[in-house]
Amino acid sequence: MSGSLSRPRVGLLAALLGGAAIIAGAIASADDSAFTSQAGLDRASGADVYSHICQGCHMPQGQGAVGAGFYPKLAGDPTLKSWQYAVVTVLNGRNGMPPFGLPADQVQQTRTVHLSDAQIADTVNYIRSHFGNNYKDKVTAAQVAALPHPSSVPEL
Repeated sequence: MSGSLSRPRVGLLAALLGGAAIIAGAIASADDSAFTSQAGLDRASGADVYSHICQGCHMPQGQGAVGAGFYPKLAGDPTLKSWQYAVVTVLNGRNGMPPFGLPADQVQQTRTVHLSDAQIADTVNYIRSHFGNNYKDKVTAAQVAALPHPSSVPEL
């Protein structure tokens, strides 16, 4: 057998390298400053917030995960019928999930980000209308603003 690659093997190698380049591009975009800067975050839609923040624990299709921790599934989740439950969870955190409704000047202490009331509404609307969830009523930023927000970093 010679040291050269056959055509099928060259094709397979090219496909693998192309796939690796696509994955590397996707990873790079997750750290793209267009999203990770405060200005980029301020323009993020509910789908963007989910894909860049939430799916790290709840997984890309909302299926949840178990391993180093327990991350509940959002797919087909009947608790999402209550938009208030979903919003309060995002605002205040729950069972190890960080609060995303902290005042912007306190997020450094939690190593998380501050989401505006509009972003929380958009993200909850996205989750409640995707992953097999078909809740039609939409949450507004005004409704989010009317709910209790955390005022300080929780004690650990």
